[in-house]
Amino acid sequence: MKMSWHQLLTGVAAAGVLFAGFSPGAAFAKDKSKDVLNVAHRGASAYAPEHTLPAYQLGDQMKGDYIEIDLQMTKDGHLIAMHDERLDRTTNGTGRVEDHTLAEIKELDAGSWFNEANPEHAKPEYEGLKVPTLDEVLDRFGPNKKYYIETKAPDVYPGMEEKLLETLERHGLLTEKKLAKEHVLIQSFSQDSLLKVHDMNPDIPLIQLLSYQAPAKIDDAKLDYIETYAIGVGPNFDQIDRQYVQKVRSHDLEIHPYTVNEKEDMRKLIAWGVTGMFTNHPDRLHEVLKGK
Repeated sequence: MKMSWHQLLTGVAAAGVLFAGFSPGAAFAKDKSKDVLNVAHRGASAYAPEHTLPAYQLGDQMKGDYIEIDLQMTKDGHLIAMHDERLDRTTNGTGRVEDHTLAEIKELDAGSWFNEANPEHAKPEYEGLKVPTLDEVLDRFGPNKKYYIETKAPDVYPGMEEKLLETLERHGLLTEKKLAKEHVLIQSFSQDSLLKVHDMNPDIPLIQLLSYQAPAKIDDAKLDYIETYAIGVGPNFDQIDRQYVQKVRSHDLEIHPYTVNEKEDMRKLIAWGVTGMFTNHPDRLHEVLKGK
């Protein structure tokens, strides 16, 4: 019979036994962390310019389970990997993505800003990096990797969901086998966007992103409704508590908080029962999941 962590710890204390090499942290991680997803937030964005191919590559090398891609759409209808609706923060361009063609955006430098902001992780090869399209990301990493894709500001981009599903279909990611193994998760703060995706293909696993004023609260009625179209929720990690996590899990929903960068917070969330988390440091989360 497998003993629980509490039983094991109690037994050790009662017997007064000191096991050589016994690590409570390692035992805890092994027991509680085995199914926790490591989502490389915008790639390994602590170490490379977010939403660039090197950031995604590094996230994969650091044992991230998913490549996370935020989507915007260009004036001429191309899906690109970018968090903001504006070009200003992560490129040397200005203005809104929707007002620029793909060719115009491809002229921009999407890496030098990172070197200036993060000199400790700066690399010459980051200078002049290009904004990748969704097609380019999927071409680079292929259908055997896993992708966690967000429809950003879908109300700004009519047809974004159709374009996304067409692209995923073209890359072989919407087969019954791929969907069953959750090679693609689609998330959004927009419930309407997720419902639209669900109507087009109810087999695609969806995550409802949530934003709150702290402390976060959610009622059973809302969770009941989310269950009708999504497999889980994604709240801000520093606005939730153990009771929140347990309520979500009682509805048999996944819970993937964002964005968790310190090991102490990672361990706390695992103890509460989360099923995954977003991090700019997938290497740190990998270590935590290994009990380090």
